[in-house]
Amino acid sequence: MLALVGVGGAIGAVLRYLIGEWMPDGFPWGTLTVNLLGSLILGVIVGMSLSAEMGLQLGTGIMGAFTTMSAYSVDLIELFENSEYGPALSYLLVTVVGCPLLAYAGMRMMQTA
Repeated sequence: MLALVGVGGAIGAVLRYLIGEWMPDGFPWGTLTVNLLGSLILGVIVGMSLSAEMGLQLGTGIMGAFTTMSAYSVDLIELFENSEYGPALSYLLVTVVGCPLLAYAGMRMMQTA
């Protein structure tokens, strides 16, 4: 199982790099593209009837390395579909606000170190 995830992760990481290199500079087009495309593709993967092995390689491996926004998107949708509105809104808010704030904090810590 780990080999499937590892091979898939290598493929996803290379694809993410290639898309980033292909996009023009000046705006994070590469990141935006992989997040949007990855969310669509993971939604398709989750909606398919796949073996556990294929799900691990495609979903966790390839898409996990390609973008984690896809996993976040599917998790959020599942919370809303299960009528878990409070946890869904908390997850949305903490992710959208907390992740950039923590990235900024980490960058600032390294600038002052």
